[in-house]
Amino acid sequence: MDQPLPSPTIMATTQPLVLALPKGRILKELMPVLKRAGLTPAADCADEDSRRLRFETQDAAVDVIRVRPFDVATFVAHGAAQIGVCGGDVLMEFDYQEIYAPLDLGIGYCRVSVAGPVDAPADDPSRWSRIAVATKYPNIARKHYAARGVQAEVVHLNGAMELAPALGLSKVIVDLVATGATLKANGLHETEVIAEITSRVIVNRSALKTMPERIGALLARFRDAIA
Repeated sequence: MDQPLPSPTIMATTQPLVLALPKGRILKELMPVLKRAGLTPAADCADEDSRRLRFETQDAAVDVIRVRPFDVATFVAHGAAQIGVCGGDVLMEFDYQEIYAPLDLGIGYCRVSVAGPVDAPADDPSRWSRIAVATKYPNIARKHYAARGVQAEVVHLNGAMELAPALGLSKVIVDLVATGATLKANGLHETEVIAEITSRVIVNRSALKTMPERIGALLARFRDAIA
């Protein structure tokens, strides 16, 4: 007599959880946290030249995927990854209802700011009705100016925002700022800070409901790692 197949629920619990991590600066800051949490990924995860995108960790029950910072939230929101780490700027921009962000890791400090030319003539923002803004954060920019009754005409760029004011694409930019060195090198300065940003652990809400013990245990390890 044929043996019955395992139920889908049993099969699902034997699969590794997928942890989505952002490429670049945050991943480097995150590595010590992962080590303390017992989740150190394979050595080539930190190698930007590695063509692999999915990596085993020292815990056989957890795999890591390395993706663009903006894509972490998308992978988690759609359930391709059950848990991830991303900046607060990404959560502000996309505002996915499927994501729960229970833990601030206290790393990746930066800010979303408005910046403009240092030599721009004095102006009164309260008199503006509209403003041209270059940014990769269209939703953040529109919400920021809409709260002041100003319409933001967004020029959506994925990089080189600092060139936009000098070349007549926009009056200001809205971008992520860490040291401000790039702004200074391109004749810009911060005029407003919209939000202070740190990196957070995010969880897919459905995964939290269906695998509360596994997700909860992983969150506890992150909490212990930053305690």
